[in-house]
Amino acid sequence: MNRTTLFFIIATLIISAVLFVAFRTKTTKAIIPIEQTADEKPPGGRRVVKTNADWKKILKPDQYYVLREKGTERAGSSSLNDIHEEGTFVCAACKNPLFDYKTKFDSGTGWPSFYQPIVKNAVKEAKDSEFGMTRTEIMCNVCDGHLGHVFDDGPKPTGLRYCMNGTAMQFVKKP
Repeated sequence: MNRTTLFFIIATLIISAVLFVAFRTKTTKAIIPIEQTADEKPPGGRRVVKTNADWKKILKPDQYYVLREKGTERAGSSSLNDIHEEGTFVCAACKNPLFDYKTKFDSGTGWPSFYQPIVKNAVKEAKDSEFGMTRTEIMCNVCDGHLGHVFDDGPKPTGLRYCMNGTAMQFVKKP
């Protein structure tokens, strides 16, 4: 390999790395709340607001990563995938009821999936343009914790698939 070819390869790698970092920096800030109407206020008007330091004290590291830093757990890693009992899936941070067991289905994606929230105002949406695609982010409407995303490829009756991070939720078994 001659010097010109080697220089070209190195220059291409450097330019690619710079463009990747520049693109990543721009797109990570592209989550915009979708305007909510008055009837979509949190259930019971309850809000839970804490500092990042306070959230770090009460959440496990993987929960903090997903709920507060908008991370994603590895597909197939959630124990909630295998739950098929009567009960409610609640926010791991604030215990807000999110999804009823009756709306859970196996989407084949590796994440707990539901076709609708337990009540409309249990969750809220935001436009997410991260990673060069537009998706609808789903957050807890009480504490603003990131839960996952919703897609329009779900089953009837809604046709929606709320693809949630299991680590962002806990299951409360029906007594």
